[in-house]
Amino acid sequence: MRAIRVDEVGGPEVLREAEVEPPRPGPGEAVVEVAASGVNFLDVYHREGRYGLPLPFTPGTEGAGTVVEVGPGVAGVAVGDRVGWVEIPGSYAERAVVDASRLVPLPDDIGFETAAAVLLQGMTAHYLVTDAYPVRRGDTVLVHAAAGGMGLLLTQLVTHLGGRVIGTASTTAKAGSARRAGAAEVILPSAVDDLAAEVRRLNGGRGLPVVFDGVGAHTFDASLASLRPRGHLVLFGAASGAVPPFDPMRLARGGSLTLIRPSLGDYIADRSELLRRAADVFAWVRSGALEVTVTGRYALSEASLAHSDLEGRRTTGKLLVVPGAAAGGRRGETRG
Repeated sequence: MRAIRVDEVGGPEVLREAEVEPPRPGPGEAVVEVAASGVNFLDVYHREGRYGLPLPFTPGTEGAGTVVEVGPGVAGVAVGDRVGWVEIPGSYAERAVVDASRLVPLPDDIGFETAAAVLLQGMTAHYLVTDAYPVRRGDTVLVHAAAGGMGLLLTQLVTHLGGRVIGTASTTAKAGSARRAGAAEVILPSAVDDLAAEVRRLNGGRGLPVVFDGVGAHTFDASLASLRPRGHLVLFGAASGAVPPFDPMRLARGGSLTLIRPSLGDYIADRSELLRRAADVFAWVRSGALEVTVTGRYALSEASLAHSDLEGRRTTGKLLVVPGAAAGGRRGETRG
């Protein structure tokens, strides 16, 4: 079968299509024919070696498809089931082997591409706004990269919960996407001298209760400076690189600030919690509270281009690797 292999860590060019042996399920595992795989910065971190995986490996940690084989001891999952999964490497392939206990059954009205586009980021947004910092009606929050796949979902959920979003975006076109998702204000950091001062100006001169920051190094200082006393910085990613070491006394000087660096795996470790969060995300999609926007589909042979586009900030919304897609068919947008 065809799959992407990473034999050495590095840039997008290390993503190479190869013929590999089809996977066979071990005890407690299922083999899934992959219909679509989500493209996430987590995949970039794995490719770069930032989150080390044993070499060689097949990247892709989010996918959806149909079960084609189950191993010994599997209960509750059968051949023919439509399923999705997150945080399990191996999705950039025609088939993937997955721990059956981590599979999420897909409702009939949730398509494969929608599931592959929303599960990881949707459940991340879910725990960010319900657990890492429970957003309350009337809260004004800052969402960095508000036009990205993650940012669009966060913006919609904060708005759905009664909050007001100030977003950041790198271009006027992306600012428009963020506003359409519900952002009340959008700042282009390149157009202002002091991002934190602009955030405070847009909030009546006051700091914010929370900043959701998935960018990292480039935004960390401004994120801290945008908070009110006892505010919360939720640092959930590092798209621009890791935050350098800093003196924790900065949190005290900022007014007893709280910094949390959460990870999705800790919020879905229990299967009941995994299924509950997934069910909530699907319900939000069904009700229209979450609109999933797929703006790029890439064949397996174009996985390196998908990563280049994601890292180069040339896209909005969600990108997918679709094993059955023809090369060159990546443009276009669908909403679910």
